[in-house]
Amino acid sequence: MSDLGDFTRISRADSGLCVVTTVRDDATVQASVVNAGVIDHPVTGKPVVGVVAAGQSRKLRNLRRRLRTTLVTKSGWEWVAVEGPTELFGPDDPIVGLDGDALRLLLRAVFVAAGGTHGDWDEYDRVMAAERRTAILVTPERVYSNS
Repeated sequence: MSDLGDFTRISRADSGLCVVTTVRDDATVQASVVNAGVIDHPVTGKPVVGVVAAGQSRKLRNLRRRLRTTLVTKSGWEWVAVEGPTELFGPDDPIVGLDGDALRLLLRAVFVAAGGTHGDWDEYDRVMAAERRTAILVTPERVYSNS
């Protein structure tokens, strides 16, 4: 049985890259490549997988209708999948009790957990706000792999 430690180890081997899937209205699967990382949930403190999505992305539109996803990361022939319910936290998807500053810090935390670095955090924050970026938090219900 795999766990989030395996997800972190394997995703870091390839810059936090993974495939995220969502379900369209016609019940077909939409997939895209994103950077993801394991962080502590800003309210519960429990580990979740975090992804940052542009405000008008298809994955966000799909997730607003069906709050579930699967993420798969790989390195060589080894892979780990995480399935579970999602929460959205962004300018169009507030979480009760968290303000804009909490969102700013969460977007940074997801970026760093996915292996990102930045030389100008103020500029990063401006871009995230301008693009109406949203954090997707995936609570792991199932974590499995081929190892």
